Amino acid sequence: MRKAPANDLQAGAEMERKQATQMIFEMQEFAALSAAEQRFICRSLDVAAWGADATTLWSRSPIETASIKAQNKLYRTLLEVIRNSIPDDFDINAMTEIIGLLITISAFDLGEGKIECFSAYHFLYERLLGPSVRPWLPSAFVGAASLPYLHPSLRKALLSSITAGEMAAIDWSNFDPVFFPEWVDEVEITPSQP
Repeated sequence: MRKAPANDLQAGAEMERKQATQMIFEMQEFAALSAAEQRFICRSLDVAAWGADATTLWSRSPIETASIKAQNKLYRTLLEVIRNSIPDDFDINAMTEIIGLLITISAFDLGEGKIECFSAYHFLYERLLGPSVRPWLPSAFVGAASLPYLHPSLRKALLSSITAGEMAAIDWSNFDPVFFPEWVDEVEITPSQP
């Protein structure tokens, strides 16, 4: 059996440290979101992964069941198309294939009223669509958040949550997200009887 060179071991350890640091950062980012945002992100990731089967886990009312079914239909229709439409460049002609679809799906999710800020939106969408969508997220968020479809107070809150730095970023990470949250229901703890 050939022994790995020391440089390979050091490079592997450095890569593991970077991934661990990234995971901790992503966990902190998720923890900073509201409980409603965390729940909606977990629900949305499950709808994307399981489809209509997510209704069993996430539905608390007939209204929520209808919402999850509508979300599932939209995700099944658009997510894969958007993933396949993400352009390699930022040419004006390249954006025509992605931006309208991305605004449409974003408007649905923002219209649910559970995403309260750009950070939560960004967190969800980079997991739904992958790291290559990151340059398009500020435009899609602002486009969807400014639609008259949303209540004016929600539009105002959403649009005020994105900073000029986030809108005018010049560089985006191409690393895949490493932390994918799962919702854990609260467990009722009962004191033991002596």
